[in-house]
Amino acid sequence: MMPIGPLMIEHRLIERTVRLMKEDLHRISETSEVDPAFIDVAVDFVKTYADKCHHGKEEDILFRDLANKQLSPEHKKVMSELMEEHIYARKTTRRLAGAKERYEQGDKDAVEEVMACLKELTEFYPAHIEKEDRHFFIPCMEYFSKQEQADMLAEFWEFDRKLVHERYRLVVEQLEERSKAPNA
Repeated sequence: MMPIGPLMIEHRLIERTVRLMKEDLHRISETSEVDPAFIDVAVDFVKTYADKCHHGKEEDILFRDLANKQLSPEHKKVMSELMEEHIYARKTTRRLAGAKERYEQGDKDAVEEVMACLKELTEFYPAHIEKEDRHFFIPCMEYFSKQEQADMLAEFWEFDRKLVHERYRLVVEQLEERSKAPNA
């Protein structure tokens, strides 16, 4: 398997989540009610899976290794665009989380911001994924030997293995901090 295989498989799960986010956006537009639990799950998914796991492998491994290759001007440009798009997705996800918080505090105007963020993310990810799948990943594999691809794939697996441990170490640390709080 080429190292882009896991990335493309991850894209399919992201697409499924985007469909759910679109459904929630439609529901909110009809009811003007935000489901904070759904937004929490969506934000966690985007932050942890789409960004830390998926974009993490792209930026920390694939893009890092591509930066050491003599990329065509087009591939350099696309890689730079992809990195900027990752930053955009992070900012939009933070905005969504903030709007959800404001909604929970009674700010009914936050509904519009939640909807705007959901709309942005559900429009962003399909185009971003298409750019990676159809115009970047496959041609970029030609820059790597079979051994380099195998090494990258192994590094992807190790990245994923460490991520789950880091994620839940942070969860426990947050719970410990919460238990030390004066109201705990």
